Amino acid sequence: MAYVANVLHVMIASPSDTAEARDAVEAAIYGWNDANARNKQVILQPWRWETSAVPQLGDHPQSLINAQSVDDSDVVFALFGSRLGSPTPGAVSGTVEEIGRAVERGKPVHLYFSTAPLPTDVDTKQLEGLRAFKQQIQDRGLLGEFSNASQLEHEVWKAIEFDIANFDLGVPALNRPASGVRFHVQPQQEREIWDYDKKGKPRYKTRHWIEVTNTGDQDAHDVTFDAVGENPSMFILRGATPTTIHAGQTRRVNVENAMGAVIQTSCASAGPRTAIPGNANSMSADPVRHRRVGRLVQPGAAAQ
Repeated sequence: MAYVANVLHVMIASPSDTAEARDAVEAAIYGWNDANARNKQVILQPWRWETSAVPQLGDHPQSLINAQSVDDSDVVFALFGSRLGSPTPGAVSGTVEEIGRAVERGKPVHLYFSTAPLPTDVDTKQLEGLRAFKQQIQDRGLLGEFSNASQLEHEVWKAIEFDIANFDLGVPALNRPASGVRFHVQPQQEREIWDYDKKGKPRYKTRHWIEVTNTGDQDAHDVTFDAVGENPSMFILRGATPTTIHAGQTRRVNVENAMGAVIQTSCASAGPRTAIPGNANSMSADPVRHRRVGRLVQPGAAAQ
């Protein structure tokens, strides 16, 4: 079954030597979605440059990745193994540039360093650069560590829960196209005591009215009401004065002798005519520009 949810873009940033760790972060994200997305109305969408980046010319590759990922992300997970990464025109490595750009924009950045044994073919120059960066950045926040994929997945879940608790996401809303003015008509009646006979027994009278609701997303202006037909058996009480029915608003139209009659509505703008066959709960939207033509008129109004 479909449901509405807030979607958060999660960037996974790292040099090329952390493929297993990147897979672990992505697996943790999808696992969190499976367990929590419907209940918490939040979906996490991972972004990895090797699978999500769109080929594009016109700028340095890192600048294009920044525009496609960092700037559009809500959360960033940054990982380091034994390499710092390749330098860019603006930073000592692409991952370092992505971290700095995300921090500058106020995005949550979770930074983790691997404590697993170093590979036998480790690049010592890259390792020295990584250690220097770690020494430099440790004064700017709390750093995380992981020794294996399972531990990293646990850390990612913990960070996700922390971020969602701090985000002011609110209740997700489904974006729907504008529907204009739409009228929903519902006849109503209520039995009430009118007077008493000589023996003191109550006499009852049934009051009738029609509730007209504008279920669209635009206000209906210059609306009037009237019964139609050659010999209408329904009479509208005080329906000739133009009024406005705001989007989401319900207006009560008092009537007399409603059985077997048809009520229509008119407004002052053109639009396709829609009519509902039936009796007292029938209504139409008429395109004719009249103040009172025995119907309710509104631009593009449709009856339900």
